Amino acid sequence: MDDSSLTVDVVVVPRTHDLGDRFEVRRALPSVERRMVGPFVFLDAMGPVVFAPGRGLDVRPHPHIGLATVTYLHSGEILHRDSVGSVQAIRPGEVNWMTAGRGIVHSERSAPEVRARGSSLAGLQCWVALPREREEDEPSFVHVEVDRLPVVEGEGATARIVAGEFFGRRAPVPTLSPLFYVDLHLQPGARITMPAAYAEQAIYVVDGVLDLGADGRFEAGRLVVLKQGAAVTLAAPDSSPARLMLLGGEPMDGPRFLSWNFVASSAERIEQAKDDWRHQRFAPVPGETEFIPLPEIPGKPVHYP
Repeated sequence: MDDSSLTVDVVVVPRTHDLGDRFEVRRALPSVERRMVGPFVFLDAMGPVVFAPGRGLDVRPHPHIGLATVTYLHSGEILHRDSVGSVQAIRPGEVNWMTAGRGIVHSERSAPEVRARGSSLAGLQCWVALPREREEDEPSFVHVEVDRLPVVEGEGATARIVAGEFFGRRAPVPTLSPLFYVDLHLQPGARITMPAAYAEQAIYVVDGVLDLGADGRFEAGRLVVLKQGAAVTLAAPDSSPARLMLLGGEPMDGPRFLSWNFVASSAERIEQAKDDWRHQRFAPVPGETEFIPLPEIPGKPVHYP
């Protein structure tokens, strides 16, 4: 078959990464195969993990600049705290959108009552790079309940618009650039057309199998990045359902640098952020005294074309 007729650009197999405190995730972005998809510079899949009673998630306070974090759970619960004073439990289907701007610190933990009874946890965390003119915005936090997110349904497909605009609907999440982030459920044998609405588009297979016809089938845990301008038919096998996250947007307004938890349009800004965290110049998370120290990061920040 002529490769020009195919719609898939690259397929990313995530690598396992330790966030610290013995909590592992599967990292799809950044990868050797693909650094960014639209403004999405980072995509972690966490879980499913089961915590025994008395144990839970403990990601200690850590900093960010130049990005927005997006937390979206499939199961379980996380208690978010940050340096602007937010204290918010996030549950499946809800959206935590935290704009770091010039600098924010946050922690992610299991609440005491959740920890006491034991729990499970699964979901996705993304970073969205901010436009150059918004990189130094004041930090902020927004929580959006599940019933405020628009849903598109039909013929065995259910799509919840988590952020941005897609399928003709827009989520009430305060994005700062053209993007989309969609939670799509396909019943066995169901199919839906994914339009070429943005220059850069990808599909993360959460559960089940994605059938792209001539392009092949892709199992859970794969990030399928489409060729520019490709409209595709997404299908679930006749024998089982599939859950997909659709994501992407327009290319960024220039390259970005990334190092540890920092994203910026200049390497110098990242070095300043490292020094600020090393000397604890960031505002703290109220009520928290722990923090994740700056790791030893050899070399210069990675340049993202």
